[in-house]
Amino acid sequence: MKNLASRRAQTHARLIKAATQVFATAGLTGATTREIARVAAVNEVTLFRHFQNKEQLLAAVITEAIALQAEALTHHDDWTQDLYIDLKNYAKLCNQMIEEHEDLIRTFIGEAKRHPQAAHLILYETDKSLREQLVVYLQKNQEKGTVSSDIDLKASVDSFTGMLLHGILRFSDIPTVLEYSRECYVETCVNLFVRGISTLPLQEVGGSVD
Repeated sequence: MKNLASRRAQTHARLIKAATQVFATAGLTGATTREIARVAAVNEVTLFRHFQNKEQLLAAVITEAIALQAEALTHHDDWTQDLYIDLKNYAKLCNQMIEEHEDLIRTFIGEAKRHPQAAHLILYETDKSLREQLVVYLQKNQEKGTVSSDIDLKASVDSFTGMLLHGILRFSDIPTVLEYSRECYVETCVNLFVRGISTLPLQEVGGSVD
């Protein structure tokens, strides 16, 4: 029984991985259960024993993406209470998570109008916990007086995440055209964001871009 359950779990995981690949390359409309089964190296009947339809597979892909983010957060270092260092660590984690889901993100940006609900889940829900953590952190800094009290934190965090997302997509498209590194871009985003929200004198904010 244990071996059977183990094989079933392995097949289930393989189907989700295959579905992620197919959705990323073919999009929601173009993806088929037949192709997903082929990529997973199983027959379509086996796929339907695990998932009734393509929509259930998509839900599983999204759930998996959210679970991976939750796992990453459990290993995220505690906040140091240094605004610059903490925002740089956050940016690195955000950068890593965007890179891991880049193909899916690109697909759902293109299909947002045709499939708004699915696009919302991939583009918004997968990093929701990460953004919520940063909002709470910045709220505490507002209470301490180190972050401006007259800014909307949710809008600020969304704008910061948007800068990071835009940069990653650009580097994938035209890496040789840009005259700076990915690391330089991320650090510049952090510098601009921290200097924009901090109440501290510039020399105390930290960080420099060479």
